Amino acid sequence: MTTNTVSQSLSSTKTPSALDNFRPLIVDVAVPLGSYYLFKNAFGMSTFAALAWSSVVPAVRTLWSVVKERRTNGLAGLILVVNVVSLLLSFVSGDPRLMLAKDGAVSSTVGIGILVSVILGRPMMTAGLKPFLVKGDQAKEAAWQRLVSGRSTASADFLRKERTFSVVWGVALLAECVARVVGAYTIPVDTMVWLGGVLMIGVMALTFLLSGGLAAGPMEAMVRAEAEAAEATARTEVAVAV
Repeated sequence: MTTNTVSQSLSSTKTPSALDNFRPLIVDVAVPLGSYYLFKNAFGMSTFAALAWSSVVPAVRTLWSVVKERRTNGLAGLILVVNVVSLLLSFVSGDPRLMLAKDGAVSSTVGIGILVSVILGRPMMTAGLKPFLVKGDQAKEAAWQRLVSGRSTASADFLRKERTFSVVWGVALLAECVARVVGAYTIPVDTMVWLGGVLMIGVMALTFLLSGGLAAGPMEAMVRAEAEAAEATARTEVAVAV
């Protein structure tokens, strides 16, 4: 009887599905960006119109968070700011170099937003990182919550790694912005058109490696260790109760 009771208490928390973990990333990032390309390429809308329509979801999400949840939705707000900046820049035309530099301005907006979120103590990249670390696993989800809440002995180190992950991405995006703007005004336009894409891919690949080695990898190990420690403690309590 005691064993059944303890077992039920250990499994009473519903395991979050992969969709539950990925939902913020899907709604706040994938939907706005995907809808932009859909409106522009599939429906033939202008850049301005595509940006405007793709801003609806992040605008609604941001407003809903402020009014109903009494908090600011960082990801949705950032995507909304990026879209607004792009809308404003889309009014500028006639200078091919300025249009090439425009993407750098968007990257800098994202980078600055990420760095500000770290300063405010709410690292923005965490929302995208968490699903890859917990993978919808109940034990890892619980371990994550203990680590970020400060209830674990490894919490301080974990939170430092969490901030490091966002800082790496924020700095990388700012660096890409600088490189793109410099290239737009120093490299021939025809060259910069394709080089901009190569630059973006290179920066993303390097940032994935750096953020993984400096933060994501160690954080994943800490989440796994915390989950295993909690499981071992639970088994000991069951054994003692029996």
